[in-house]
Amino acid sequence: MLEKRFYHTFFKNGFSIPLQVTYWDGKTETYGEGIPEISIVFHQEVPIRAILKNASIALGEAYMDGTIEVHGSLEDLLTSAYDTAGSFFHNKKFIHYLPKISHDETESKKDIQEHYDIGNDFYRLWLDKTMTYSCAYFETPEDDLETAQLNKVHHILKKLDPQPGKTFLDIGCGWGTLMLTAAEEYHLDVTGITLSQEQYDYVHDQIRDRGLQDVAHVKLVDYRELGDVQFDYITSVGMFEHVGKENLGEYFKCVNNYLTDDGVALIHGITRQQGGATNGWLNKWIFPGGYVPGLVENIQHIEENDLQIYDLESLRRHYQKTTEIWDANFNEVRDQVVEMFDEDFARMWDLYLQACAASFKSGNIDVMQYLISKGAAGKSLPMTRDYMYK
Repeated sequence: MLEKRFYHTFFKNGFSIPLQVTYWDGKTETYGEGIPEISIVFHQEVPIRAILKNASIALGEAYMDGTIEVHGSLEDLLTSAYDTAGSFFHNKKFIHYLPKISHDETESKKDIQEHYDIGNDFYRLWLDKTMTYSCAYFETPEDDLETAQLNKVHHILKKLDPQPGKTFLDIGCGWGTLMLTAAEEYHLDVTGITLSQEQYDYVHDQIRDRGLQDVAHVKLVDYRELGDVQFDYITSVGMFEHVGKENLGEYFKCVNNYLTDDGVALIHGITRQQGGATNGWLNKWIFPGGYVPGLVENIQHIEENDLQIYDLESLRRHYQKTTEIWDANFNEVRDQVVEMFDEDFARMWDLYLQACAASFKSGNIDVMQYLISKGAAGKSLPMTRDYMYK
């Protein structure tokens, strides 16, 4: 009886859309006004104490193992929770516990490898041909994912106003599309760094296969360990979310140290306009050590490290669309994922991708491009933004 009262309050106050909930005893309740388009089925009770410890972890794990089923759009369900002040995403009584997080060099390497070294074959199933695992840029509604990812690469590189023959560093280079495009099409001398062995091997092979050994280099190294080197241009895409709150200052200090006096950097990453945050389920199962910094927090670190912002752009809606396409691609090959791993893993990744889409859709998180320079803002760049779109 106590459990039912708890759940009645939980669903009544936690979502902005009508829901139908079938409990473990077979009884069904409807919450909210209107006809529910989403139904939730509990095959067994999720203990109240687990939800009160950390609701995101308890409910996420219950979805992963099939204790809870959701019929209808999981993205819409989670968006409604993000949009509701009393939901488990916002109510502090549901987030008492968070997994322990460390960001020393050993733990950072372990965290990156746990996510990115699942295997290139897995990511190849649902990413596009460029193997780009970050926000795409849709210049037109008709752009497919591959086109939009290449749009993003050129959007970033054009912002730097790169001059042929100069040096370029990509911190957290992923599978290399950005750095290899910079070498091949913008004629830069490029270096990419990663902590993922799978990504390193892939980029190394791409450099060899494309005959770029004289102008492209990839290193398996922590961003803090590059030594006394400087570059004319720096990019870092989807990286600062991994460094941890306590290391953000050092991250931007490294950007400063690695830039020449006239250097320009484009830092692209997930940011919260409401302030920094972490999520227990994501940290435990998807991104160990993940922390999404706040907009003001990043700007403060940029300022404290003698860097200045020349341009700032939100791509939130682009990332929502990107994650929606990823999830659609993922579910088209879901049987292969289950065969490669298991059903729990497939449910976990489907939840992760739809939760990301919901988080961007609701504005809980954003993705920003910070165009920054060493010293006076944009001193080596054109005076208007027109050059970015030529």
